[in-house]
Amino acid sequence: MYNEPKLIAEIGCNHKGDFEIAKELITMAKHAGAHVAKFQKRNNRELLTEEQYNTPHPNPGNSYGNTYGEHREFLEFSLEQHADLKKFAESQGIEYSTSVWDVTSAKELIQIEPSFLKVPSACNNYIDLLRVLRDEYKGQVHVSLGMTTHDEENELISFFEEKDQAKRLVVYSCTSGYPVPFEDICLMEIPRISNAYKAKVADIGFSGHHLGIAVDIAAYTLGASWVERHFTKDRTWKGTDHAASLEFAGLQKLARDLNAVYRSLGAKSTEILAIEQVQRDKLKYRG
Repeated sequence: MYNEPKLIAEIGCNHKGDFEIAKELITMAKHAGAHVAKFQKRNNRELLTEEQYNTPHPNPGNSYGNTYGEHREFLEFSLEQHADLKKFAESQGIEYSTSVWDVTSAKELIQIEPSFLKVPSACNNYIDLLRVLRDEYKGQVHVSLGMTTHDEENELISFFEEKDQAKRLVVYSCTSGYPVPFEDICLMEIPRISNAYKAKVADIGFSGHHLGIAVDIAAYTLGASWVERHFTKDRTWKGTDHAASLEFAGLQKLARDLNAVYRSLGAKSTEILAIEQVQRDKLKYRG
């Protein structure tokens, strides 16, 4: 039996640091058919070294500041703004969530009690962060497994099992690239992850950074109940993630197709369905 698919519109930092654009993207995600509008939260002074903070952005054309740190700060919302985004999302009938990249951000976001918080691939071995989410947070913890070895996966699951908390985990097959060519998506990682961990965790997901929407449908049929895609208003906007994001029409079609596939994945309840009986009576060869 397949679980109903859950579609996450990963807005991330595609709001360009503009709170009104963030709210607009929440509304668009809801109307497109997504179940969750998700953002990101970083404490850049904690996350970055002094050198990283003061180094220019590696792609100056995408930068919103003179240094990488200034760029990241420009794109950050305060805890109060995230609380307002959560309230706004709920008023629109869509769930709010965010990825947290560091201990401070996790402790802050726990205060507004989203139903789940996400750990990005880059931080899934950050034990201090995982400990906060395991020991101080009651919601689900979603974790992407991009750029992660099998041993690191096992260590992550075992860390939550130590406190009997692994059943709060949703683990995502993911390839960390922007965008990812099709040959590097490696969809068969989904059944591998499912076979290894599904009995231990809450669910399996797929976080895609590819082009188009065909792959996401295949990911769902392979066992990923949660499908996450980056979402933007305009793929030509300045910023790193826009090129690997879906616009409104793409997200709307993905939501439509996931729902259609979900409804189609049942087995026949009887050898001849009622819809077939009409045609059988009219067309079936009777020799």
